[in-house]
Amino acid sequence: MTDIGHPDSFHGLPVHTLPGPGAASTVPLPDAGSVAWRLESAWQGDLTFGALWQHFIDTVDTTRVRALLIGPWWQEAYTSFAPVVDLLAGHADRFPALRGLFLADVVSEECELSWLEMCDITPVFEAFGQLEELTVRGCGQQVEDRPSLGLRPVRHTSLTSLRFESGGLPSGVVRAVGASELPALEHLELWLGVSWYGGDATVEDLAPLLSGAALPALRHLGLQNSEIQDEIAAAVASAPVVARLESLSLAMGTLGDEGAEALLSGQPLSHLTSLDLHHHYISDPLLDRLRDLLGPDRVNGEINDVEYWDPEEDDDRYVAVNE
Repeated sequence: MTDIGHPDSFHGLPVHTLPGPGAASTVPLPDAGSVAWRLESAWQGDLTFGALWQHFIDTVDTTRVRALLIGPWWQEAYTSFAPVVDLLAGHADRFPALRGLFLADVVSEECELSWLEMCDITPVFEAFGQLEELTVRGCGQQVEDRPSLGLRPVRHTSLTSLRFESGGLPSGVVRAVGASELPALEHLELWLGVSWYGGDATVEDLAPLLSGAALPALRHLGLQNSEIQDEIAAAVASAPVVARLESLSLAMGTLGDEGAEALLSGQPLSHLTSLDLHHHYISDPLLDRLRDLLGPDRVNGEINDVEYWDPEEDDDRYVAVNE
């Protein structure tokens, strides 16, 4: 996974991984509200996530916990995230101060993105009404008879930042976000991914988001890591929501000259403070025109590891994060 790593900080707080109950340590735990707590049970012998969770709520004053990250939750074999969601929702009353939540803070060395067995995360929205920031990592690919990442339309009045990191985001999740009432949401980032890993969202599925009506407070929109990035750029070029954005990301995907032309010939973008296009397939002349339009400091056109791509010899393009 490129563009994916363990964050050093989350929700404005340094990340601290809670030692397991059997870990001997002479170092006292930090103040409950001073860090973002990270829980991981994998590779700790017979420690189950349930046992680690009990240790957490017994050891830390959870009434003062402001941010929480869930790392690897399995033991030997990968298992569904559903029991973790059940624990979170079932103990929501113990976390009145929780404002930031990261579901599945896992990197490729621990589990490939497409192998993470996610589930319906709607109960998290419903249980934590004061949540302000939610990040969800994981693909939508169904594993055997277990459901994939899912979401039903919700109403949540406190959430200001929502981020889905996926190599294949299901269209049902995209439509659910568009059908939700999120009046405070300022930052939305969707890694749409590829169809091979369950990313089957279309431009039509994005229409409620692009209209701007569903998200009145939105200031940053990221529609990225997509294999249909040119189609998305063409839709964005005339989307009403763009006029009130401060920043826009179409990064990490297969954006090429067709999409760049659409952006250049569409509605004005000069009001944007940032246009992120990193990991792209745009020719230098068109990239220069975008930089002239917005200013070189406001366009991130870094190509990264696709610099060798030759459009005359290779029609294949790839997104930054898939498996």
